[in-house]
Amino acid sequence: MKLSKLLTQHKTDIVKKWFDNAVQSYKMDVAKFLKTQSDQFANPVGGAFSQNLEPLFNELCGQMNAEVLTASVDPIVRIRAVQSFAPSQAVAFIFSLKRIIRTILKKELHSDNLLRELYEFDLKIDVLGLIAFDAFMVCREKIYDLKANEMRNRTLHAFERAKLVKNTSIYNIHAQGAQQITNREEVLSKNK
Repeated sequence: MKLSKLLTQHKTDIVKKWFDNAVQSYKMDVAKFLKTQSDQFANPVGGAFSQNLEPLFNELCGQMNAEVLTASVDPIVRIRAVQSFAPSQAVAFIFSLKRIIRTILKKELHSDNLLRELYEFDLKIDVLGLIAFDAFMVCREKIYDLKANEMRNRTLHAFERAKLVKNTSIYNIHAQGAQQITNREEVLSKNK
């Protein structure tokens, strides 16, 4: 029997155990809430996992379309990027799928052909892990950019209140730059 057929037969069990394993990265009381609360508005973390793990698994078993994989993994890692997870912790749930498959298919994984197919499937999981890591880092970089901009704006406003600088609003800075460009164009056009 081919690995793809075995994975399809056991898909429900695999995805359920994958979900259970993913939410175990949270504290016990949070993990229990994530498993029991089905309302995605009351439980956006659990909702992100429950809505996206099955499409991820289907894509791993299928075409491995990078856009579909990214679209499915992004909501999960986006939430984890805001939380206090290290990058390795944020994407570790993906690699746990290898162990889950081996545990569920332990009795069936005896032929060399199946083991070769499993090795190839492991490589697909590794690719998904890299996609997830990239998505996580994009989100983290955006968060750091937002924090840096907020800190810069707070500092500028504090300087304005202390009357240490004048006209530091971003609008004024952009307006002055635009005015300088316009004046330069006028000078250039007069010199022609």
